[in-house]
Amino acid sequence: MPKNYAQISRAIVNAVGGLENIEAVTHCMTRLRFVVKDRAQVDNAALKAIDGVMGVVNTDTQCQVIIGNNVGKAYQELLNLGMPSADGGRPAAPRKWSLKRVGAGILDALIGTMSPLIPAIIGGSMVKLLAMILAMAGVFENGSTTLQLLNVIGDGAFFFLPVMVAASAAVKFKTNMSLAIAIAGVLVHPNFIDLMAKAAQGQPVEFTFIPVTAVKYTYTVIPALCMTWILSYIEKGVDRITPAVTKNFLKPMLIVLIAAPVAIIIIGPLGIWIGTGISSLVYTIHGYLGWLSVAIMGALWPLLVVTGMHRVFTPTIIQTIAETGKEGMVMPSEIGANLSLGGSSLAVALRTKNPELRQTALAAAASAIVAGISEPALYGVAVRLKRPLIASVISGFVCGAVAGLGGLASHSMASPGLFTSVQFFDPANPISVAWVVGVMILAVVLSFVLTLILGFEDIPETEEPPRAASAQGTEPVNRPAPVR
Repeated sequence: MPKNYAQISRAIVNAVGGLENIEAVTHCMTRLRFVVKDRAQVDNAALKAIDGVMGVVNTDTQCQVIIGNNVGKAYQELLNLGMPSADGGRPAAPRKWSLKRVGAGILDALIGTMSPLIPAIIGGSMVKLLAMILAMAGVFENGSTTLQLLNVIGDGAFFFLPVMVAASAAVKFKTNMSLAIAIAGVLVHPNFIDLMAKAAQGQPVEFTFIPVTAVKYTYTVIPALCMTWILSYIEKGVDRITPAVTKNFLKPMLIVLIAAPVAIIIIGPLGIWIGTGISSLVYTIHGYLGWLSVAIMGALWPLLVVTGMHRVFTPTIIQTIAETGKEGMVMPSEIGANLSLGGSSLAVALRTKNPELRQTALAAAASAIVAGISEPALYGVAVRLKRPLIASVISGFVCGAVAGLGGLASHSMASPGLFTSVQFFDPANPISVAWVVGVMILAVVLSFVLTLILGFEDIPETEEPPRAASAQGTEPVNRPAPVR
């Protein structure tokens, strides 16, 4: 039955303390992300009890409500209620500094900036994969203009990623988007790229007698993100010192003249070093542990998704694919993790006596297996029933190990599922197709069998509300024996 997202959204607003307690709201692929004024007014139990809410995750800066694949519908209904969007909320009150808060703020900025860009990145990735498949199938000859244009279409989101990041970060940091785009545009300007190429060959490049470090900014995330954060402070400072009568022309000129050189000389190179350092750390671990690192990541992936930490790897994946053409640690681990959650959900659908849970589990399984979107299965089934989550973690470890031993690597960053499995096909290694198919089948079958073996505590049809009871660890009335 289609859900009434207008009613669901009103219930969510009431549970987070009403409109007056909400600073702003945005959403990612499956979650509504609320910035609230008073965390004490948020009723987590009431949120989890709402039909249509799969779970709640509280971070230091946000209350995240998991809706699933239809999160866009719930978000639109929230806006219809007069909810302030992420770019329309009032500044939050200053908070006490702490190392934990700084870490949470960095994570929030990274996830909040990258989440809106994921559809464009996935779309571009899949177009490039289409070009690769057409070339492999011999539909078009290598070097044909059709394939070249398809690669250009697919590469657009990656080449101009700094501009996209700047636009998204401008919303997050509440600064002028057009100025952020203009400054990021400098980093991918053809003349600037040419200058950086000359600098890389040893030709001196200076700005007002200050040497400029040779850096390639296309396909990067961190430099534009850091630059836009600094821009938000530069804009406020310039606004304070410029007379009102000159703001229309003097303010934007000063902002560009200050922010662009700072980005080119300081922030850009620093951002590149940070991004490169993170990537080097991740893949140094992969180099030492090999297939075991993929196995560990496969087991940890559902837990990373629960905390939202999985988005931390997005810049690393993008940069690695841009530099090497493939990524062989994080993405292969997702095959087993996603499809294992789907297999566990299928087992729950088979054994449960609750019609509503069966419907939820079947839909979640289809989402995880076919599309690679695992959060409906994670929150609607695995976390809710606990033992299927254990089965998925075990299966994710085993399948990650197999994917690592098979040397699987992704040429894209679409969430791994049946329809996106082509991203792991290697034209130079046809046996990779067999490895991918084998890992997918193993993930579904192993998690299905493990869930049946471990069993789970079925949810009675009369239990009300089911999510509140399971989420808080309370025991439902007349609890039945575990299903096996």
